[in-house]
Amino acid sequence: MLDRRSFATALIAAVVMPGAAFAQAQTPSAATIERQLQSAPRMKLNPNQRVTVREFKRRLDLRRAAPSIDIQSINFEFASAEIAPSQYRKVENIADALNRILRRDRRAQVLIEGHTDAVGSAQSNQVLSERRAESLKRVLVRQFGVPSRALETVGYGEEFLLVPTPNENWRNRRVTLRRIDSFIR
Repeated sequence: MLDRRSFATALIAAVVMPGAAFAQAQTPSAATIERQLQSAPRMKLNPNQRVTVREFKRRLDLRRAAPSIDIQSINFEFASAEIAPSQYRKVENIADALNRILRRDRRAQVLIEGHTDAVGSAQSNQVLSERRAESLKRVLVRQFGVPSRALETVGYGEEFLLVPTPNENWRNRRVTLRRIDSFIR
């Protein structure tokens, strides 16, 4: 049963980062990932309002509006960005979903966001989160044939913790997939 503090923390997380509501301990199915990334954006931009990928990465309002899903089930070891071959079955669900989306819409673009827990310096966590996002992109492209042109990466370090704690927490070591083509020029 949730106490008031846990409930309040979960509620705040859901409001601040709506994609957090889709976080999970097991890898979602390809259909679930596809459905989530195919959902309508919470905001529609006119063509003259669209932004560059670089600006999108900095704009929390646009990131919140984009369809997204957190993937917590890829086991990143503490202080590591490597995705072991034993994790490839989990990545395959992501690849299947992305490849289906891309078959329907070749212009689709997905931002892979890397996140860390709050242990260590902010700078080292920033670098680690960038490496985690790049690592997932590399596996998706090399092992599963997802076109590189459809994937962008960014690291946010410990900036957007799902579980607000200064301690090690596996839920914070994750990647987020965010569908961005409706926002990019």
